[in-house]
Parts: sequence; structure tokens; C-alpha cells
Amino acid sequence: MKYFLTGGTGFIGRFLVEKLLKRGGTVYLLVREQSVDKLEALKERWGADSSQVVPVVGDLAAPNLGLSDADLQTLKGQVDHFFHLAAIYDMAADEQSQRIANVEGTRHAVDAAAAMSAGCFHHISSIAAAGLFKGTFREDMFAEAQKLDHPYLRTKHDSEGLVRESCKVPWRVYRPGMVIGHSKTGEIDKIDGPYYFFKMIQKIRNALPQWMPTVGIEGGRLNIVPVDFVVDALDHIAHAPGEDGKCFHLVDPDPYKVGEVLNIFSEAGHAPRMAMRIDSRMFGFIPPMIRQGIKNLPPVRRISQAVMEDLGIPRTVMSFINYPTRFDAREAERVLAGTGIDVPRLPEYAPAIWDYWERHLDPDLYKDRTLRGAVQGRVCVVTGATSGIGLSTARKLAESGATVIIGARTPEKLEETRRELQGLGGEVFAYSCDFSDMAACDQFVKTVLENHGPVDVLVNNAGRSIRRSLTLSFDRPHDFERTMQLNYFGALRLIMGFAPAMLERKRGHIVNISSIGVLTNAPRFSAYVASKAALDAWTRCAAAEWSDRNVSFTTINMPLVKTPMIAPTKIYDSVPTLTPEEAADLVAEAIIYRPKRIATRLGTFAQVLHSLAPKMGEIIMNTGYRMFPDSAAAQGQQTDEKPKVSTEQVAFAALMRGIHW
Repeated sequence: MKYFLTGGTGFIGRFLVEKLLKRGGTVYLLVREQSVDKLEALKERWGADSSQVVPVVGDLAAPNLGLSDADLQTLKGQVDHFFHLAAIYDMAADEQSQRIANVEGTRHAVDAAAAMSAGCFHHISSIAAAGLFKGTFREDMFAEAQKLDHPYLRTKHDSEGLVRESCKVPWRVYRPGMVIGHSKTGEIDKIDGPYYFFKMIQKIRNALPQWMPTVGIEGGRLNIVPVDFVVDALDHIAHAPGEDGKCFHLVDPDPYKVGEVLNIFSEAGHAPRMAMRIDSRMFGFIPPMIRQGIKNLPPVRRISQAVMEDLGIPRTVMSFINYPTRFDAREAERVLAGTGIDVPRLPEYAPAIWDYWERHLDPDLYKDRTLRGAVQGRVCVVTGATSGIGLSTARKLAESGATVIIGARTPEKLEETRRELQGLGGEVFAYSCDFSDMAACDQFVKTVLENHGPVDVLVNNAGRSIRRSLTLSFDRPHDFERTMQLNYFGALRLIMGFAPAMLERKRGHIVNISSIGVLTNAPRFSAYVASKAALDAWTRCAAAEWSDRNVSFTTINMPLVKTPMIAPTKIYDSVPTLTPEEAADLVAEAIIYRPKRIATRLGTFAQVLHSLAPKMGEIIMNTGYRMFPDSAAAQGQQTDEKPKVSTEQVAFAALMRGIHW
């Protein structure tokens, strides 16, 4: 047998050619001039030589597929089966492209099949040809298609209509369901259909434990079929005698609802399942005008657009969530009876589909998620950079090729740090500044902008911490004033100084080192927590103003870190803390991913607890307050004696790792 295929190098075509070659035939493949090399690679995959797979250079958009008269003459009377697979299978493609490929391409294929006197024309259509028909769509139905407003639905319907009306050789039409990867290997070559929701499932998995139930949607039934079933059925039906002029639905006879599909893939991806699924049809009592009006509100549009873009879901896909069509497949089932060719159940092969996507098609695999990719050649400012978190952060930035601007109070220590960092790879510049002095902050900003231009990343790390009970602070109002001056006003002065250039360029990122104490309401740290909470609140307001100008903020609610700042509190030598390097890893994560906030799970839990059961949270923090005494320095005592730590204190601190006590 001899076969001619359009789209033979595409996803379905690759598997079909492999199947046809096993029948011992010769396969002619329509290819563009620039795709001949691609075909050579596929021939190696198929284990075929030049006598088995023959390229025919042409163009889907040209009359007679752009085949030369010589090629048409050579093929005339030689082609037993003409398979037309070439089309755009993309819900997000523009209408003109879809019309050229799907409609005009089919017209040219029909004409070429007639010109070469092909034995049978096999048109691979789609269930999309039914549009959004409400009810059961049979194989003998075509003109009954409804709601063909979307370009993909319209062009698939029109292209099938061309075959039915104008094909001069015997024809057969096949309407596969939503084709996904191979049921054994998971192989597929692009993101489409249910794959659009895989990133959402992955993000939920990364945020929540698998056992936590979630709320989701129900939706209509998605008719999903693996490519190997489609190809096996297509190969068998195409060679079955006496079936010309018929249409065959290559579909799942018992499809799953959208919510069931998401749960199946959630289980395959080890993500939480939707324990409760809401059917959007329950909101049908709301007049369409009101629903449309709400959807068109600017905040609603922006939020939905941001969510869709973040998850990589085209807006058009959401209109198919309540897919209304069921497909009868009696003709296909009749021809396939006794062959063993049937649709495997989705839960059986979903793990293979998920695994292949996560290993080969996950968009994040192709993004540079390294610190170097985020900061190389960019200007990054780090305050408080001569010790602790600031020094470790500056090291990472220098190693990643950033232009690092470091600021701190002591010139000698600053120069020593600059020399150390200079040898790590990036350019490092040091400027002395007391960030609690507003005039000094203004001069620092002016110098940096004059010498280095706009800042890409500002890490507000310089800070002051005071651990002292309120009962020991009645005569120390300066503790609160000095802490606020550096932690809030100093950081604010830098942001307001660097922000104009960021806003003008529509590019900038500000990382504020806050504290877990803001989430836990840490006792003894009222001055420190209040100053950090003020910066957190200001940041939320600024982010709301600048959200559409690509100037973003990340707040890191940093747990307790072993730095010189906590050295006077000797009890911290005996409780678990983060190292400065571990803290710098959180800063690097902030710069790479730009989240709104980074916090430990314990910190987030404490915030939720204080919101839902504030008295309980208060009791827990008061217990810690009573368990850990004020330091000798806070009590005005001079001693080098290391405080004794009880087993109870160690156990409590370990349980509450990272919280300030």
C-alpha cells in the first residue's frame, strides 16, 4: 500500500506513520523545504529508509498543496490512502491563521487528492466541529452544530464541511476527542487542553500538603483520549472495507467531568484533591447582564488576567469549562469491535501523562531560575552589608555577577568587606552611610544614582533590634524612637529615593527584611516589631499604587538569625536559629521569584492563629515570655556569665524554631 500524509511530522502524524510503516507500505509525506532535516531525524526514530518514507516538498497554504506538476504526475494513481492531518490545534491561535491552515489547507488537500486520483481521502477532523452543541452529538450529525463563534470551532466545522461537499474521491471523516499524550509513555509535544491546568495543580501541591482538602469547580465533561488510542483506531478503521462516506467519533464513551479530571491529575501529581466541587451552573439564577457586568469591572479583569497569565491558562480555555456536548460513537465501536482497541481509563495512565509533562514540558524548566540569571550585570544595593544577613546576601550577589552597592556605617569595615567581595566575580562599590540619618540617606541615594544609574534591586537589610520587656522600658522612649528611625524611616527614605527611576523605567524590585515577630507579635520586641510592622504596612500600600508599573516588593518575615545583632542576648546561644547563609538564601529566593512575601510555615500559622483565635495566640506568646527572662543587659546588669538554659526552655524553643523570645 502507498500512503500520502499531510501533517505527518506532527504529533498524531508521527505515531500514525509508524503504524503505517508496520504494514509494509510506502509513505509520502508533505513537508516544507525547511522541514526536510526534521524528517530525517524522524526517519531514524521510525527505523525507515528513503524507500519507505519519501518527502514531497509543498505548502499547505498553496493550491494543490504547492505540489509540482511532476510530483502530481508521479503520484497519480499510486496513492491508496490520503490522510489529511495538517491543521492548527490551538485554542489561542488567531482567526486568520486558523482559517488559512484549517479551511484553505483542507481545500487544497481535497484538490490534491483528486489530482492524484487517491483511493480514499481520510480527513482527521475534531469533536470541535460540533461546536458547543447542547446534548448528544451523533456521528451522522453535522449541520446541527451549535455555537461556532470561536475561530477554532468554526474552522474545524467548515473544513469538515468542505470534505463532505467537494471531495471528489471516496472519503472518511474522523473526529477525535481532546488528544493528550501516549498512555504508556506520556509523550506529547505541546501544552493544550487539560495541560493548561497542570501548572495550577503543581503550585497548589507546592503550597499545601497532599492530605489537605481544597475547593474547586465541577464543570462539564471533557472527552479526553490518548494519542495511541486515536492512532490505533484511525489505522484500523481506515483499512476496514465498506466504510466510505461515514464519520467516526474517536472518543471516550464515558468521559469525566472537569472537576474529576483535575482530581485525577492532582492525584497523579501528588497534589491535594478538591474535596468539594462547585458547579458554576448553580449561579444561573443571576441575570447574564449582571454576571457580564461583574466580569468587566476593571479590578476583576485585572485580577483574572494576572491569575491566568501566572498559571499559563489562555482566557479562551475558560469558556469551555462547562462543555455541554456528549458524543455518541456507535459507528466507531462497531468497526472496532473485537479488535481490543478501546480507550483506557484516565486514572490508569494519568501518572504517565503528568510525569512526562513535569520532566519535559513544564514551562519553568526553560526559565533561568538562578540568582545569576536574575541579577547578572544589574545594580543591586544592600544595606547593613558588613555583617550577618547583609554580608551573606552581598556575597551571593557578587558571586552571581551583579554590580553590588554595599552600605554601612563604619568606613574601615566597609572597605574590608568591599575587598573581600571584589574577588568573587561582580563589581562591588562601598559607600559609608548611617541609615538612621535622613540627610545621610539622601546623600547615599544621590551618590549611587550619579555613579551607577538606576537601581534594579534594593535590599533594605540595615536594622536595629532591642529585646527588652515593656516594664523595663517606661523610662526609655528613645529605644522606640531610634528603632523606628532606622528600621522604618531610614528604609523608607531609600525606597523613596530610588523609586522615581524605577517607576520611570517600569522596572525595579525592593526586598524588605522584616521579622517573624510581626506575624507572632513577639513579646519583649515591641519596639522592633512595631518598626518592622510599619514598614510592612507602608509596603502594602506602595505595592497597591505601583502594581501596574512593574515595581514590586517582597517582604521577608525573617525568623531568628544568628547575627551580631542578637549576640548580646546570650540565651540565643542555646536555641535553634538560622545561619546568615540560610537567611541569604531566602533573600536570593525573593530576588529570583519576586513573591509578595516569604515566611516560614510557623510564622504563617501564627498569623492565622492570631486572626482566628487571638486569645490562644496571646496565651502561647505569654507562656514564652514568662519562660525566657530578660537579658542581663536589658536589666542594666554587667556580666559575662552565660545564662543557664533549662531542658524545658530548649524544648519550647525547638518547637517554636525561629521565633523571637
